[in-house]
Amino acid sequence: MDVMNTALVDLSAISVEEREQRVNLAAAYQLAEHFGWTMLVWNHISARVPGTHDQFLINPLGLMYDEITASNLVKIDVHGNKIAGPGETSPAGFVIHGAVHEARHDIDCVLHAHTPEGVAVSCLKEGLPQLTGETAYFYNDIGYHDYEGVSLDLDERKRIADTLGDRHWIS
Repeated sequence: MDVMNTALVDLSAISVEEREQRVNLAAAYQLAEHFGWTMLVWNHISARVPGTHDQFLINPLGLMYDEITASNLVKIDVHGNKIAGPGETSPAGFVIHGAVHEARHDIDCVLHAHTPEGVAVSCLKEGLPQLTGETAYFYNDIGYHDYEGVSLDLDERKRIADTLGDRHWIS
């Protein structure tokens, strides 16, 4: 499906809170692009729709980060049902982000990236070593989820949520 040629979300027809969340999320995509935190179209940043516990915004499949705008974000629920927006979403994006948004109502934004630094830490058997003062920020706040391949299995959502627990980071 050509996302750019499908109906965009009319920003004047949604709540001020959702419009603001969409603008902020689109800006996060632009910043991620600027800093090189992308993997073509295969990573995602999502944000909870304000005032809900079961809906979030995520990029449509097929757009690069620098093509994401407030009006082309897709609104889906934690069950993967599309509510609004052009195009479809990545099944892997739904599995990972849906797991966090469903399990942790206190988390409003989820960023999944494959930066070289993050990949390196993920490959360390002991996780992030406590070698500098900066790593203290993450002390006991990273959950380590075993790689299961591309996240397409809905059962993995529970394992992701269990790995996250009350932490704020997963590697």
